[in-house]
Amino acid sequence: MASRADNIASNLNLANFSKATELKQRIWFTIGALIVFRFLSFVPLPGVNPLILSTLYDQTRGGILDLFNTFSGGSLERMSLIALGVMPYITASIVVQLAASLHPSLMALKKEGEAGRKKLNQYTRYGAVLLCAVQGWFLASGLEAYGAQSGLQAVVNPGLMFRVGAVISLVGGTMFLLWLGEQITSRGIGNGVSLIIMAGIVAQFPTFTANMFEGGRTGSIGPAVIIGFIAMVVGLVLFICFMERAQRRLLIQYPKRASQRGMMQADRSHLPLKINTAGVIPPIFASSLLLLPLTISQFAGNSVATDSATYGVIQTLNQYLQHGQPLYLSLYAIGIIFFCFFYTAVVFNPEETAENLKKNGGFIPGIRPGKRTADYLDYVLTRITVIGAIYLTLVCVLPEYMIAQTGVPLFLGGTSLLIVVNVTVDTISQIQSHLLAHQYGDLIKKAKLKGRLR
Repeated sequence: MASRADNIASNLNLANFSKATELKQRIWFTIGALIVFRFLSFVPLPGVNPLILSTLYDQTRGGILDLFNTFSGGSLERMSLIALGVMPYITASIVVQLAASLHPSLMALKKEGEAGRKKLNQYTRYGAVLLCAVQGWFLASGLEAYGAQSGLQAVVNPGLMFRVGAVISLVGGTMFLLWLGEQITSRGIGNGVSLIIMAGIVAQFPTFTANMFEGGRTGSIGPAVIIGFIAMVVGLVLFICFMERAQRRLLIQYPKRASQRGMMQADRSHLPLKINTAGVIPPIFASSLLLLPLTISQFAGNSVATDSATYGVIQTLNQYLQHGQPLYLSLYAIGIIFFCFFYTAVVFNPEETAENLKKNGGFIPGIRPGKRTADYLDYVLTRITVIGAIYLTLVCVLPEYMIAQTGVPLFLGGTSLLIVVNVTVDTISQIQSHLLAHQYGDLIKKAKLKGRLR
């Protein structure tokens, strides 16, 4: 028979949303913070000509700049104060997380609990400031050099003062975004940094939709292509929702414990292993590494003579590594599969999990504790990672193939689609948790009131 709590959870709906005052305040705070983020994306760096900058950016499309521009909500294209977005923090977070799994001292710091987590977060912020300063310096230098070589000057007064001012502005913009993300996490709803990335991606949706239907009106895009694209996006969203919540649950059994009333029944629980343990990290790493040579070759091609052999090599590289080309799709799929297994091996340690189970007295039925349990966990994790790698490859490669075949400029690539769906599902889950806590609060108040009446 279902308990009262189970009935509340099963009947949970948004009917009590108007009564949840704290939840409404959190949602309004989150919306306000995201509006501030969008306003900042239109504030340009001091000393930059936005019109000439737009022309220069159109000449470098197709490289890694497109990926960063998507995550920053178009801020990089406009060279705003938050042009780097939160990508330096994401990169530093990934590096620190990998180092904490490989380096002994950081691994020991990771096991210290809350104090160790705060120390690792501090290292991550320091790394984000350093990366942001380095990227900002090269970005400012690239603006000066690339504009001069193209016959256009995007920087009004190039020089040391412009570079220093640009670095300070970019570091300040990124640090403000991190602070804004922390405020959303503590006072709003959902993960602040993830919501900022998602807001930047979704902000381009109206422009893309308008361009797609305008192409359908003018005849440049066929109706069948538009219908097929919409069906593909809906299908991918449903598929991502299903796979991201898919788990392989391993039964964990604990021995019976003696009590004053006699022998208690053995406790049972489950160890959930996600099908996609690596998350969105493999597509980000694979696309970044694959687009980096293309971006470098595009910048280098402007300073190489057109009749030289080097220029021919650069042009050939650009041709074969363009979006939708067979070589690009093959390398992209291989990179996703490799990083899926690599990052899963980094974030999940079967030996450590087996040791923790052994210390707590837990065991998998039919498997001896210790090394046999670690081998079994590695066996199961390897096989479900195969499914997760195939899933990520399909989600990320299919949109790229559709772009190449139809010519529709798809703003929602595989990585962007994964981020949007994951963040949306996580935010909705947190809203449901707040509503459930609100209903539990009402239930507790009613129970106390009845107890006093008695």
